[in-house]
Amino acid sequence: MNLDTIMQAISEVFATFGSAVFVPVIIYVISLALGVDSKKSFFSAVYAGIGLTGFGWLINSYIPIIVPAVNALVETTGFDLPIVDIGWQATSVIAYATRAGMMFLGFGLLFQVILFLTKWTNVFMPGDLWNNYSYMFWGSLVYVATNDIWLSMACMFIQVLYNAIFIEMNSKRWATYYGYANCVVPALHISPATPFAVAGNWVLNKLGAYKIRWRPEDIRKRIGFLGEPIILGMILGLLIGVLGHLSDIGTLAAWGNIATIAISTSAIMAIFPRVANIFAGAFMPITEAARKRNLKGAKVGDEMYIGINDATGYGEPATLISGILLIPIMLVLCVVLPGNQTLLLVDLIAIAFIIQPIVAATNGNIFKTVILSSVWFSIGLYICTITAPFFTQVYSQFAAEPLAEGMMVTSGMIANKPIAGGLIYLPILNYKWVGVAVLLAIYFPVYFLWKKNKVKFQDFMETQAALDVIES
Repeated sequence: MNLDTIMQAISEVFATFGSAVFVPVIIYVISLALGVDSKKSFFSAVYAGIGLTGFGWLINSYIPIIVPAVNALVETTGFDLPIVDIGWQATSVIAYATRAGMMFLGFGLLFQVILFLTKWTNVFMPGDLWNNYSYMFWGSLVYVATNDIWLSMACMFIQVLYNAIFIEMNSKRWATYYGYANCVVPALHISPATPFAVAGNWVLNKLGAYKIRWRPEDIRKRIGFLGEPIILGMILGLLIGVLGHLSDIGTLAAWGNIATIAISTSAIMAIFPRVANIFAGAFMPITEAARKRNLKGAKVGDEMYIGINDATGYGEPATLISGILLIPIMLVLCVVLPGNQTLLLVDLIAIAFIIQPIVAATNGNIFKTVILSSVWFSIGLYICTITAPFFTQVYSQFAAEPLAEGMMVTSGMIANKPIAGGLIYLPILNYKWVGVAVLLAIYFPVYFLWKKNKVKFQDFMETQAALDVIES
């Protein structure tokens, strides 16, 4: 049995059981390792599985309702660009099926575990198993361009090393804002936005943007019941529904669908926090055990964090509201940005997954989140445009039907990455092992500088976030 066969078998096992089974197993093992009794460890695992399943049900029910409206909006406006976004769902399936993806599933996860056990990082990244497809995406692009599996692995391992720094940057702020103690989202398509979010938030604060109080709590105080998350969700659902039915707005069927989108968005706002509370319960014993360990001499900043799925923050009011507001904004930017050839489509509804570091850094200020996210994604559109030819080659290996002549595909929220794509993937693609050597030479000084200033940096993030809270 050769290596590829073994890796394919591992990939099939993971695909069969999925994160809702594997993550509870990890939670159970970590709980026991931290000294939590077996009964509490078991219930923690069960709550984690229930929470992940609940998130999946909610999101998978919501997306099919709103995506047709977004697609209709694109058709009505007549947007036409040669690179089409096929969405993170299709991208993840493809990433797991590639040779680079299957190799990373075995060796990459082992590398993440080693980083944690050697205390190179205080975040247990494999806690979010499924989203490792983001590393696999970039590794597959390197492999299809160079046919060098080891260069592909080097690219993914370097991304893990850099991302570990970004995850730690985001850990305290994310856990504080989203309310999951000692947890953080470690996905490569999310965490690298953290340094941009921190710098951008600081600039906007210097310009006085924190005085524009657009946090959900602030909106509720100003406009009463209209500011309640469920009402804001309904209003935003109506907006997207109307925009998606501009061509048949006078029909009864259109208004039936508009009303469905409005109620569905409101339902996400109402139900999501309840599922989140169940999921958060899975980590209470681990958090308590980790705190006891910290009291025994762990340094400030070395508290253990567990990587969790990005679905945990999707339905948070400021996150979902910002994500919906960004849908029409990003469609316009796709058209007006000079040189961009990418049309965001399927992944528009996934924006609320990706912006979580920005939401956390701004402490839920929707005004600042929308501004910073627009800039971040605009840069990312050019990365999508540059990488589309390589991803199209990968996609063509698995597509049931060939693409139309001149058409290319991308993954709007996975390829849309200025750091993972622009600053890591492109140097390796263009300079091969020289690029690897340079990136490693830069990494180690950056890593030790980060470790030296970690607590100061995180305290700075908390201070900047506090500016967005209205003083009584």
